Amino acid sequence: MHNIQSQSTDVKAYIGMAISTMIIGLSFVFVKIGLTAATPLDVLAHRFNAALAGLLICYLTGFIKRPKFNKHQLRQLLYLSLFYPLLFFGLQAVGLQYTTASEAGIVSATTPIFTLLLAMLILKERNTPIQILGVILSIAGTCYIFLKNGTVMQGNSLKGNILILLSVLSIVFYYILGRKINHQYRSIDITAVMLVGACLIYNVCAIGYHLHDGTIQDYYKPLLNVHFMIAVVYLGVLSSFVTSVLNNYALMYIPASQVAVLNTITPIISVVGGTMILGEHLYLYHYIGAALVLIGVMVTIFFKNKE
Repeated sequence: MHNIQSQSTDVKAYIGMAISTMIIGLSFVFVKIGLTAATPLDVLAHRFNAALAGLLICYLTGFIKRPKFNKHQLRQLLYLSLFYPLLFFGLQAVGLQYTTASEAGIVSATTPIFTLLLAMLILKERNTPIQILGVILSIAGTCYIFLKNGTVMQGNSLKGNILILLSVLSIVFYYILGRKINHQYRSIDITAVMLVGACLIYNVCAIGYHLHDGTIQDYYKPLLNVHFMIAVVYLGVLSSFVTSVLNNYALMYIPASQVAVLNTITPIISVVGGTMILGEHLYLYHYIGAALVLIGVMVTIFFKNKE
């Protein structure tokens, strides 16, 4: 009976991660839409405003219970949220000002490598040789897609690529630390601390920037744009609020290395979303890369260490 319950919980965690991955994959499309009406900092601020609004509605309607933390617990969760979402989204947004999205995608594809290594060193997670092969396949598929897009790593984008790499390390440490402490809290409570912290910091930065430049009207102006509001609601409620809950839940039951490799499906979802929503074209190399990524993910999941 215990094994059946454990397998059921694992299945729920994997389903949650699959949903989260699809939402995040499409989020790149909505980020593009949002950036047509506002700066990256304003998109971040309003994104977390929408996420916090969704959280408050859940509290006010009684859909979820309000969290109760002592000082030690709150400090621990704030420390975790420093890596994700604060450093992750912040470094990513700044890095993309100096490098291309394709180059950033190549750098981001190294996430499973760093997660696998640190999970082995810090969490003592054991991975089979076949799992390691799966990670390599998924990374190869992701890199293949971006390289076939004609990406060339240029010297003048080194600064941006370093910032993207730091954002990768930020989410890797989030996976590792989250795996260590997530079993002590409800996933929704961890998400609440993350969203409140990110909302406060990004809004202070955005409003402070506009006050300094005398452009405070630019902070509110995008809210009159229908397409921007749709993008912000998607990015805030689904891509920030819902995915944070799903990720935190998954980290309770799935090894950090497998959570990371599941996220390599994100570029595939992005390509499909770009094709369907933005009218971008799919080529043979997209299908080849997607196949490598999916095979790598399946290998990593189904050939996990039985212990």
